[in-house]
Amino acid sequence: MADERSFTKAALKLGVSRSAISHSIRTLEERLGLRLLARTTRSVAPTDAGERLLAQLRPALEGIASAITDVGRLRAKPAGTVRLVASPMAIAAIVWPKLAKFARTYPDVVLDISTEGDSRPDLVAERFDAGIHLGEFVERDMVAVKVSGQQRAAIVAAPGYFDSHPKPKTPRDLTAHRCMGHRMSAHGSVYRWEFEKRGKPVTVSVTGPLIFTDPEFTLRAALDGLGVAYMFEEHVADHLARRQLVRVLEDWCPPFDGYFLYYPSRRHQPPALQALVDALRV
Repeated sequence: MADERSFTKAALKLGVSRSAISHSIRTLEERLGLRLLARTTRSVAPTDAGERLLAQLRPALEGIASAITDVGRLRAKPAGTVRLVASPMAIAAIVWPKLAKFARTYPDVVLDISTEGDSRPDLVAERFDAGIHLGEFVERDMVAVKVSGQQRAAIVAAPGYFDSHPKPKTPRDLTAHRCMGHRMSAHGSVYRWEFEKRGKPVTVSVTGPLIFTDPEFTLRAALDGLGVAYMFEEHVADHLARRQLVRVLEDWCPPFDGYFLYYPSRRHQPPALQALVDALRV
């Protein structure tokens, strides 16, 4: 206003109405109890009080304008930090194969990855931009983007284990076996193994010598012959091919929806997050 010396010109520059500017100035003057602008029918100029106030505020106003300009650059190209949370298995299976290409393509994006077991933290409260989880666990109010094909469970154990234990023929037979338990989070309950055959679901509460939150340790225990493990098929495919593990109850393990990347809203989505979505989607 002080630079333009005109309510009309200032209104055009700011994209607001002349009356809005006039009202704002009048409200400020009433609050201070000082006239900041001298007005005539021909021109507008700062008073002495207005000049003093402007001199002190100008550096701050210029800093605000610079900060807004700097943040606005984030719209031009992907840049800044994207905070992502997922289980170690999801990071290994979904993010890692595409991580190198993503880092080369978007050098100004920092991908800040946290692994939280299989838990589902509150993205907003914990200031995460996005998470990756199995579709059945993604809340309905989230935007969800598919980032993997279908998954399938694999019930496995080392060959040596089945040398001394009969192979289960139905899920209920697992109650007589030493099974590795799994918790979704440190304070969560032990996962009940889920099966389905010809549309008939079966859930089994298994018992055994070990309970883990990280499936990598479950896999190691199975390879060492300590019991039966409930794993994802792709996680054990190489070990099955090398006959380090034996699979059972395969006909009770139909495919199910895989992983989704999820985030709270589509509105004003940062380009850095959109770049990650585009890189991981299938």
